[in-house]
Amino acid sequence: MTAHAYALADGNTIPAIGLGTYGLNDQSGVDAVVSAIHDGYRLIDTAYNYGNEEVVAEAIRRADVDRSDLFITTKLPGRHHGVDETLASFEQSRKRLDLDWVDLYLIHWPNPKRDRYVDSWRSMIKLKERGVVRSIGVSNFTPPMLDRLFAETGLMPVVNQVELHPYFPQAELRAYHAEHAIRTESWSPLAKRTDLLAEPAIVEIAERRGATPAQVVLAWHLALGAVPIPKSADAARRRENLDVFELELDAGEVDAISGLERGRIWGADPDSHEEM
Repeated sequence: MTAHAYALADGNTIPAIGLGTYGLNDQSGVDAVVSAIHDGYRLIDTAYNYGNEEVVAEAIRRADVDRSDLFITTKLPGRHHGVDETLASFEQSRKRLDLDWVDLYLIHWPNPKRDRYVDSWRSMIKLKERGVVRSIGVSNFTPPMLDRLFAETGLMPVVNQVELHPYFPQAELRAYHAEHAIRTESWSPLAKRTDLLAEPAIVEIAERRGATPAQVVLAWHLALGAVPIPKSADAARRRENLDVFELELDAGEVDAISGLERGRIWGADPDSHEEM
């Protein structure tokens, strides 16, 4: 990790922490993203299905930061899987984002019952070759799915964005990623709507370190080499979430937090979940 960024297998770099934008809509969403960029966020994560790509576009226009310093991610929805459908969907996203290029384009869900994610991956390779996408990856893919992408196209994703938090550390999947030079991104990194931040193991570390429980959890993600994508509409909380790079947990603290594992909290198993 250099200057709070990681190298990706394709030669590009990705910021070590990002801003999730799900639910950031309308003018308040624009204001939140502009404020986040002003505070130092450079990775902005959106998706076709979030319905707020135009919100992100307006924030980029208003932000006093060069476009080349930002890292914009969006995602392909399940209903647009397929060779031609993927190309058309991407152009819709790019038009709404008002960008010459997208830094990272992800397949949002594999939707294995439809069995068209390999076709979409082939089209994403074409988009990368055209230069309109800098890096391509996936979200919510399992090792067998990733193996299949490589076997049928010869190219492995450089990122897999998955549910990852102390209740679901995904150790086996992260080991697979490390073996195949795939960077792990964490959605729901703070396990919202659970009691994670009140867990005694986390509270004790936070008190000892002079940090908040959320900062401790985000530092745990960084210690794992994962890229957390926390979302908050609260400006103070966003700044707090970004102020974690001096908080380096020791191995015992990382193990204590990982020991909270109990499984998925959202119930969305990629082998069966379908999201259009």
